[in-house]
Amino acid sequence: MRRILGRFLDGFLGLTRLQYWPVTVRSGIAAGARWTLYPWSAYWRGTQEPAMHATLARFGDIEGWSCWDLGAHFGIYSVGLARHVGPTGEVAAFEPNPVSYVRLEHHRRMNGLTRLKTFEAAVSDRAGTAELLTYGDLRSTTTHLAYENETPGAVTQPVGVRTVVLDELVANGQLRSPDFIKVDVEGHAHHALAGARQTITSRHPILIVAFHSESEVQGVFNLLTPLGYQHAAIETDSDSGHALIGHDLLFWPKA
Repeated sequence: MRRILGRFLDGFLGLTRLQYWPVTVRSGIAAGARWTLYPWSAYWRGTQEPAMHATLARFGDIEGWSCWDLGAHFGIYSVGLARHVGPTGEVAAFEPNPVSYVRLEHHRRMNGLTRLKTFEAAVSDRAGTAELLTYGDLRSTTTHLAYENETPGAVTQPVGVRTVVLDELVANGQLRSPDFIKVDVEGHAHHALAGARQTITSRHPILIVAFHSESEVQGVFNLLTPLGYQHAAIETDSDSGHALIGHDLLFWPKA
């Protein structure tokens, strides 16, 4: 009965303006920020990825930092980081999913965060366009650019999105070089970071990377290891059975 009621409420809220009812984030990096009631209430209730939030809290004072959020979704980390970097800092959030981007931008406006820049684009190693695979539901958190061995078909219902290269955005003055990069791009992290190779080499930011495929793991390590990065796993409840896939890793330069 409870499950049926929950499905009814989900369907009802998803069709009404009540989903935008303002609430306050209870805990985590964005604690105290304004948020929307539905969907993914775990964000504002503070129950989503507690180990990730705890890791970010251990950074301490990040006032004045430049942070990049690659794969921002609704922006819980983008908003939280923007509140902590203060007026001298900057946060850049990238989200190619058009449905998620609308909510990300809504949350930015709700909190009056002019220092949070939002980009409706996927980050990659080439600028242009790509297909975002949706498998019929843009509301999902797992929409993604195609994996190396994935062949898009009719069932994927791809959506065309813009792709950008981070080194180019830094070079033309649209972005500050980062002190921290969060990467959760559903199997495309090695391409996203390849497009930021020059900036990472010169700046050596801290990174947190979520892994979803073998190619992504290999590509990220191939890029960061020669640059002198070390890493540690962030706790997760993933049961993927793989040492890295389904997990978040913290990377920092040895120096």
